[in-house]
Amino acid sequence: MPATTATRKTPEAEARPPYRFLALAEGRAVFELAAFYASRPLLSQLPHGDGHPVLVLPGFLASDTSTGPMRRLLNDLGYDAYGWGLGRNVRVDLERVHAMEGLLLDIHRKTGRKVSIVGWSLGGVFARELAKLHPGIVRQVITLGSPISDDRRHTNASRLFEFLNGKEPEPVKHGRFAGLHEAPPVPTTSILTRTDGVVHWRGSVQHPQAGNERTENIEVHASHCGLGVNPSVMIAVADRLAQPEDEWKPFSAKLWQRWMFPECALH
Repeated sequence: MPATTATRKTPEAEARPPYRFLALAEGRAVFELAAFYASRPLLSQLPHGDGHPVLVLPGFLASDTSTGPMRRLLNDLGYDAYGWGLGRNVRVDLERVHAMEGLLLDIHRKTGRKVSIVGWSLGGVFARELAKLHPGIVRQVITLGSPISDDRRHTNASRLFEFLNGKEPEPVKHGRFAGLHEAPPVPTTSILTRTDGVVHWRGSVQHPQAGNERTENIEVHASHCGLGVNPSVMIAVADRLAQPEDEWKPFSAKLWQRWMFPECALH
């Protein structure tokens, strides 16, 4: 089936970044952006939501500009979409973590509703950690190509990340961001692609966890830099967000959509 859950944990020896040719091929994201705008009228016909707030977090080195197309689509689909308003996603420190917590709490207080969080790449790591800190106000988490493994060797951006944040970022020194592979206690979807040129797909796989049956992996055909605009990703995100609150079920693509979601086990 198109949405699958891994049955084996990735051996430590397998942790490695994507092949270099995949990194060099990330330029194909421009075609995914073109496909997004070409299919925009059709994407506007995706299932509409119930108006609940959705916080969208950008990837490493990116800003709200990168998530603008997705947020505008989500607003058109009836959601109350928010950018993070914190500039570029570069530094991982306690000040940034506190700012994200404050943003999440403010959105919840303003709307009176639980917040869904969509995080792209490093933004997805933040999304999961926010949900662990405040599970009572988070409706669900959706990550896009996020390095949710505890081993940074899964990404070819690790050296730049460590240059800017150190091998042990400030939040880690204070006991946060431990156990990245552990899903938060809310419905959590990891959308990933085997042709990711930045984060190896194995580093984005969620593995089964005792007592948490609300996790899933959805595989798509995409580049890492195109995940935030890829039409198949938008279909999956819209499907996940449109579920009634507290009635979460694993993703199942419609017959006409199945070509977009590879039918292979993620292990």
